[in-house]
Amino acid sequence: MHCPFCRHSDSRVVDSRTAEDGSAIRRRRQCPNCGRRFTTIETTSLNVMKRSGAVEPFSRDKIISGVRKACQGRPVSDDDLALLAQQVEETIRSNGVAEIDAHEVGLTILGPLRELDEVAYLRFASVYQAFSSLEDFEAAIAALRVDRPDQSEESLP
Repeated sequence: MHCPFCRHSDSRVVDSRTAEDGSAIRRRRQCPNCGRRFTTIETTSLNVMKRSGAVEPFSRDKIISGVRKACQGRPVSDDDLALLAQQVEETIRSNGVAEIDAHEVGLTILGPLRELDEVAYLRFASVYQAFSSLEDFEAAIAALRVDRPDQSEESLP
């Protein structure tokens, strides 16, 4: 790390703390040459490779806007969408990769979205799993029913 004051090529870390939501580290540094102190913020970069081959930084806002379309008319709040985007980012970052395919991001959204709202999940899954027939929808609905507790059993004495 170069000193921003004298451009010396080395510095000593005086203090380190996590910043923001734990995705960044704030370091207080001191230059051994001029003795001045400065702060750096270190974050890991996460890039998304699009189908076109273009690479862009990961964005929670893009997750939210994409999922918002699937949730249109559903009882899903902005806070729910923000939490979903955070869960997706944490899942992707836990894989330890610096670059992920955009399609993989879409598939990662499916789990948390299924927990949030089943109708929105089906809407979103129809795009990211490339549903091409009515049978694809029927299979997805059948899978949702298998994982759901049977309500008729709950009403028995």
